[in-house]
Amino acid sequence: MSSDARTPGEAGPATDAPVSTRARILAVAAELVARSPDGDVSTRAVCEAAGVGAPALYRHFGDKEGLLSAVVDHGWERYLAAKRERHPGTDPVQDLREGWDGHTEFALRNPNLYRLMNSPAMRTPPTAALEAHRILTADLRRAAGQGKLRLAPGLAAQMIMSANVGVCLMLVSRPATFTDETLSRRVRDAVHAVVFTPDVTAPGAPADSAAPGVPAAATRLGALFRQNPSPAFTSAETALFTEWLDRLSNSG
Repeated sequence: MSSDARTPGEAGPATDAPVSTRARILAVAAELVARSPDGDVSTRAVCEAAGVGAPALYRHFGDKEGLLSAVVDHGWERYLAAKRERHPGTDPVQDLREGWDGHTEFALRNPNLYRLMNSPAMRTPPTAALEAHRILTADLRRAAGQGKLRLAPGLAAQMIMSANVGVCLMLVSRPATFTDETLSRRVRDAVHAVVFTPDVTAPGAPADSAAPGVPAAATRLGALFRQNPSPAFTSAETALFTEWLDRLSNSG
């Protein structure tokens, strides 16, 4: 064995690149947020734990709000890591059920971080949060293309995201009140029963027995048309046609 060989967990050679000051401050801040009783941290505590002076923190993050914004960005990146690596299945509805459950699991594992990620004080949504919404909408477009969606994907995404975030915030903010372990699944199935056609409703979930009719047909046509726009239409006609289809989709 060469003199450079190391056992797992052993420290690397002196030539390993050191952790940057910014990365160290960010890691310490995220850890303190996670351990804080109320999810708040002081810049003084962060500086002490990171072994840096206040000027270093302000140089890298501007102020406390800038530091917490960076913690939020880091949290969204962690949340999206699994979503970026996944391979969509053949059933987009099942992917969406699993996506909801994964969202809830992340919130329960990271309650302080999750509250911070969804705080109204964060006036500008992080880029990663917008990416999460695009991933959700893309899955809904796949469902629409298979005739499984009652509503236009954009509206369905807003309904699902707001319901998922709402139930997660209740679970992490009021755990003594919201104690039912099945709550997230029940809300998921109730929302999905409104969003999806009856034939794909999860077993045991409340189902709307009404036939999907025109709204679902318009939703599917809109999804297929967006995938393969007709060259017979001008750009203005295409925009008008898709607007009409979205109106019909959401009329139910």
